Amino acid sequence: MALENTYVMVKPDGVARGLVGEVVGRLERKGLTLVNMRMLTIDAELAGRHYGEHTDKPFFPELVSFITSGPVVAMEWSGESAIAVARNLMGVTNPVDAAPGTIRGDLALVITENIVHGSDSSESAERELSIFFG
Repeated sequence: MALENTYVMVKPDGVARGLVGEVVGRLERKGLTLVNMRMLTIDAELAGRHYGEHTDKPFFPELVSFITSGPVVAMEWSGESAIAVARNLMGVTNPVDAAPGTIRGDLALVITENIVHGSDSSESAERELSIFFG
């Protein structure tokens, strides 16, 4: 097990529903440490950088439209196996399939508005943290 940092974002639906504290609380209670946090509204250019691997996919315009629709909370978390721990707390991408007790399993209904995003590897964590925190 190694100490690592990961990127987690509360998406516009989570911010609009007042779930930032719930997401932060779950990550803190699990034992991760909040290193950095900022609230911002993502513009199309930043959305394109964040979702760069999806630019050629048919759902890309919908992704950009949603992520730019309101403020998000960008966060850097640290801890033992932080990437896997955060991903497990979030639950699988489709909330219908997400286990009870996970953020998506407890709080989301549709795949397009699933409350949170989290890095899925050390490479994506490094890339996403550099995009949002320099």
